[in-house]
Amino acid sequence: MTSKSRLISLAICTLLAPTVYGDTDTKDESKPEEMVITGVKTETPLTIETDPKAPRQPLPAQDGADYLKTIPGFSVIRKGGTSGDPVFRGMAGSRLSLLLDGDLVLGGCGSRMDPPTAYVFPETYDRIRLVKGPQTVIHGPGNSAGVVLFERDRERMAQPSWKFYSSLLGGSFGRNDEVMDLQGGTPDFYLRAMASHSQQDNYQDGDGNEVHSQYDRWNTNLALGWTPSDDLTIEINGSQSDAEAAYADRSMDGSKFARDNLSAKVIVKNLTPFWKKLETQVYYNYVDHVMDNYTLRERTGTTMQMASNPDRQTEGARLLATFTPTSSAELIVGADTQKNDHTNRSTSNQMMMPYQDMPRVGDAHFQQLGVFGEWTQTITAQQRVIGGVRVDDWSAEDQRAATRMIGNTQHVNPTAGEERNENLSSGFLRYEKDWRRVTVYTGIGHSERFPDYWELISKESLDSISAFNAKAEETTQLDIGAIYSKHRLKSSVSMFYNEIDNYLLIQSRVNKPTGPTSTRSTTVTRNVDATTWGMEADLSYALTDTWRTEASVASVRGTNETDNTHLSQIPPIELRLGLYYNNPTWSAGVFWRVADEQTRVDINKGNIAGQDIGASEDFNVLSLNAGWRAHKNLLLTTGIDNLLNETYAEHISKAGAMIAGYDQTTRINEPGRTYWLKAQLTFD
Repeated sequence: MTSKSRLISLAICTLLAPTVYGDTDTKDESKPEEMVITGVKTETPLTIETDPKAPRQPLPAQDGADYLKTIPGFSVIRKGGTSGDPVFRGMAGSRLSLLLDGDLVLGGCGSRMDPPTAYVFPETYDRIRLVKGPQTVIHGPGNSAGVVLFERDRERMAQPSWKFYSSLLGGSFGRNDEVMDLQGGTPDFYLRAMASHSQQDNYQDGDGNEVHSQYDRWNTNLALGWTPSDDLTIEINGSQSDAEAAYADRSMDGSKFARDNLSAKVIVKNLTPFWKKLETQVYYNYVDHVMDNYTLRERTGTTMQMASNPDRQTEGARLLATFTPTSSAELIVGADTQKNDHTNRSTSNQMMMPYQDMPRVGDAHFQQLGVFGEWTQTITAQQRVIGGVRVDDWSAEDQRAATRMIGNTQHVNPTAGEERNENLSSGFLRYEKDWRRVTVYTGIGHSERFPDYWELISKESLDSISAFNAKAEETTQLDIGAIYSKHRLKSSVSMFYNEIDNYLLIQSRVNKPTGPTSTRSTTVTRNVDATTWGMEADLSYALTDTWRTEASVASVRGTNETDNTHLSQIPPIELRLGLYYNNPTWSAGVFWRVADEQTRVDINKGNIAGQDIGASEDFNVLSLNAGWRAHKNLLLTTGIDNLLNETYAEHISKAGAMIAGYDQTTRINEPGRTYWLKAQLTFD
């Protein structure tokens, strides 16, 4: 066992014993607001909630994945400076659902240049919630690893008023962010306008190697609401965004990430003594993405200018009704639906045949309709039972007439024009009990997930050049945990074990015959059986009214039962430690992140976001932060990330590609020493 393994094991023992200090402190706690957030604590069973506007370390996030990595259990597959793929408990892609204020957003790139988090601008939201595991049914289908909710508040104004929030950030490698959020109105109407921009040049790793990673992102959002009474809200919302981003893991970059969104929401409260709320929502999302090899990099030799322009249009609706049939029960019932169409156009010679002149060709159509119900029953003041069930009707159509194989040659698609329809079900049951200062819980959940675009359309199968007939994935998971809070000490532990039937494994470098004596290498979708288990734990202890210490640990392991190997793309055990000083005016802190080596790998296997490329080394990252509340309306924060300038890479990150003018690395390394300064101005 390595020294880091021993250190992390000791931390686990500490975190799993939350009552050690339980009755030693009888003072009422009065802590000042944390100025810089380095970790997120669990305060309710299997749910984490955090404020995306709060400054945090590492460097405040510029997209959804960058933000989520501050939550224990999350890792990010790095591809460049932005648009990484989030991984929770070793699960990526559509196993982790993502909703933007209730809207479903799906990327267009068949190679995951634009995961849904690429279209998230965190500071323009009021709250981020994570529900772990298959322990809810009201936020869409297939949430086997969990669901992340980026949410905005809607409140009727008591009188004409306005609120303003803005932030400016500057940092190493040309990083600059600008955010504005303006709200105003009367008791009858409100208007909310938001805009954000984030830009960064190529960063350098700890050895001074430049990484092809520049990006430039912007976003605007406008919401108009009508609130004629305390019980009625009608809102129309629209947003636009775009970006360009360089990638260090492939031969192309993203020169366009355009998103257009329209949505409408109606919320009615207190319809009858038993009918507490009715919520309806409809939305439209259109993503237009371009990847090419000439906008953000220099071409070498006689390389042709190539481009691909996929898009995806998603339309959806949701109806949610909340009832209180008794004083001790709450029932939520509803339905949701979405359909999305994916098309593409491309060129291998942009100079002679611009992709803009090419016709769009549809390759896939998906449609889903689900109905669900979730019941919360209070047994006593200290005991609750929560359960839910949902049924989804799925359909998909393979619209590809042909598929591309080696050398870009096209072959007739054996599943061209085929449709598949499936009814899938999910459900959960959870028991919670408050006992003195501890809340304990246990839950069992089952989720059936329909294969997504990247598993069905972007890949082959072992015995065909189409994977359209891949089976749906079924996850059954046990969750247990405890949350402790008393005065100066807060801690929690969350453990899980699951069995996954027909796990959708992506395997690269599979050799297939192309003739009597020749083969080709391809990537396939396979169904295997798998098991994963692990835990997250966190602890915060206020040493005094101004000093506190924090710790968290996350660990996950997995087995591919079919191949009798380790499950791939599993991050190593990780420990985070912090010591902080906070008073109403000043703050300072030191943050230490430790990740163990990862030798439990299965090379060339993984998920739609990445495959294992080999074992990885452990690493330490030490960072400093400070804050100054210069005025009740002005907060200044600063930090130094990776203070010791360590050269390291996340285990699950993509392999570095050969790019002219850049050193190729085994994995894409994380940024070296990074300085940043952020100013936040608010008026309320």
